[in-house]
Amino acid sequence: MAGTQSRGHVFAGKKRGTAADDFDGDDVFVTKKSMLPTMATETDPAAALASARHEFGEHGGVNMSIEASATFTVMEPETMRRMFAGELGPDRDFFIYSRHFNPTVLNLGRLMAALEGTEAAYCTASGMSAISSVLLQLCSSGGHVVASRTLYGGTHALLTHFLPRACNITTTFVDINDLEAVKNAIVERRTKVLYFESMSNPTLTVANIPELSRIGHEKGITVVVDNTFAPMVLSPARLGADVVIHSVSKFISGGADIIAGAVCGPASLVNSMMDLHQGALMLLGPTMNAKVAFELSERIPHLGLRMKEHCHRAMEYAIRMKKLGLKVIYPGLEDHPQHQLLKSMADKEYGFGGLLCVDMETEERANRLMHHLQNHTQFGFMAVSLGYYETLMSCSGSSTSSEMNAEEKALAGISPGLIRMSIGYIGTLEQKWSQLDKALSMMQDSTLFNKN
Repeated sequence: MAGTQSRGHVFAGKKRGTAADDFDGDDVFVTKKSMLPTMATETDPAAALASARHEFGEHGGVNMSIEASATFTVMEPETMRRMFAGELGPDRDFFIYSRHFNPTVLNLGRLMAALEGTEAAYCTASGMSAISSVLLQLCSSGGHVVASRTLYGGTHALLTHFLPRACNITTTFVDINDLEAVKNAIVERRTKVLYFESMSNPTLTVANIPELSRIGHEKGITVVVDNTFAPMVLSPARLGADVVIHSVSKFISGGADIIAGAVCGPASLVNSMMDLHQGALMLLGPTMNAKVAFELSERIPHLGLRMKEHCHRAMEYAIRMKKLGLKVIYPGLEDHPQHQLLKSMADKEYGFGGLLCVDMETEERANRLMHHLQNHTQFGFMAVSLGYYETLMSCSGSSTSSEMNAEEKALAGISPGLIRMSIGYIGTLEQKWSQLDKALSMMQDSTLFNKN
């Protein structure tokens, strides 16, 4: 099995142990220090990842083995009873069923916890399953969420339509930069979660994570942050947040070939989500396949290198596009409303994020520019998602934010002509800039670029 040869912390138990083995608790993350990721004092995500436990393969391979089993054997019948009673768990190498815990997925969770500086993490089949599972674990029927009004369209639809209908959980949407509005929206004894994105989709609004976390904790509620847009750049848990969510499909995967999610937070929360009787992850079953977890574990070590280049190119293009007179939205530009805030929170090694927006004001102009960029100059692809090595671009109002109505889009600051670009790193910077510049010249020739 994966983990039989490990550097650093190791499983204390033996493979397929017996019921006679000693055990000193029933909490799979807390009872044994070996289950905790190495995150004690590392404040830099790259350093934390380098310090995390490294799994070797079953036969000494430098890469861990894939535990592809759906179910696991025991040596004695009594052992199975004790596992289902919560007396024996993964920290002693006792596994029941891969919907519960899987060794390969558990290892990816340790890497995600190291990345985000949390006590524990577990990975799911998608980003939306991670979001919905956390909210359902933290909120009961009649519960209330305060959320940013600028969110990914799928999250907005979950909070606006599905949770009220199916679960009687309601949400108040606020301008996340208006701290007084956030305070006033929190209802004592009813609000359970303050939810926002570290860098909003698609408007790239930056949240004041330390202040919002302080407000949430003063009010006794859990602060949940979606950090999909800013891995390595921002570390919400290190800035005070309780729970960090990721759509791992994006920058962390980097290949636009995997759908995955992650929940990073306190061990107590992860344990509760995996509980056999009340756990949202366990009972709803958004299980990550072990082969997917292996693939992702091999990509996380070079996440930092990829993010540096994504961010470097996004910054360079934003500067050049602004000089050409385009309306560019990028947190690295000094005229961005939260530029100084982001500088105060960000890991300076990684810049200001790998996404930028250009507002062409109308959907017609946006579509024309994207058409030129893809079909005439080969700058990038018209596709949703982000974090790919090629540049991906979409008109957010009619795509990833289409779940929002016109009023909601206006409140969120989503213009009909807003193009979200996830800047890739393929080719040379100058080669790709020449393609972008050529498309912009074509826009001028068609008179759509000029406002007059």
